[in-house]
Amino acid sequence: MFQKVITVDDLDTINIAVIHALEELSIPEIQHAKYCDEALLKIKKGLVDQQPYDLLITDLSFKLDHREEKLQSGEDLIQAVKRIQPDIKILVFSIEDKTHRIKNLIEKEGINGYILKGRNSIPELKKGIQSIYNNDSVFLSPELAHTLLDKSLLEIEPYDIELLKLLATGLTQEEVSLQFKEIGITPHGTSSIEKRINKLKIFFKANNNVHLIAIAKDLGLV
Repeated sequence: MFQKVITVDDLDTINIAVIHALEELSIPEIQHAKYCDEALLKIKKGLVDQQPYDLLITDLSFKLDHREEKLQSGEDLIQAVKRIQPDIKILVFSIEDKTHRIKNLIEKEGINGYILKGRNSIPELKKGIQSIYNNDSVFLSPELAHTLLDKSLLEIEPYDIELLKLLATGLTQEEVSLQFKEIGITPHGTSSIEKRINKLKIFFKANNNVHLIAIAKDLGLV
């Protein structure tokens, strides 16, 4: 089993519950942090002391307060930790259920597990920790597993994401065309953009642009 684990959450109740679960797994050294910057410092110290952490368990969302933090989200922390300790195992424990966001964490950041916070999440957390220790495939909460097996979102390209983001800010197709031209994204003609929007509306079964943006936001695309 893992020998040294750090859990990061800004809620004491969550940290306490996770620590209790880790204790039940007989993990000898458990640390916790309420801030991402604090967690990164502890992980750096572990490397300097040649006593690195085996596993990072982190939330994604952290409320801002009086402290000025460089790392303001779980994604920021994961990216920073991966740069200094690429082989550390990472388990996300969050209420966030946006499919696109989770897929990015798995495919781009290489996390080892994702568990949704909920009524029965602590038993799932313990199962996930054991699974990750055994080097099994990415561990997912059951309610996420079938959703992420849906390959349809893989057809959405970076171009589509940028288009949806600009539309979500209230830009017209003509304004999006100018913006794309300025930053060198092609195709940037208004007719090409209109065709792409129509394709996205068909793909997502959206009735209009407003409905399309609402669906994109629900999926975490924008």
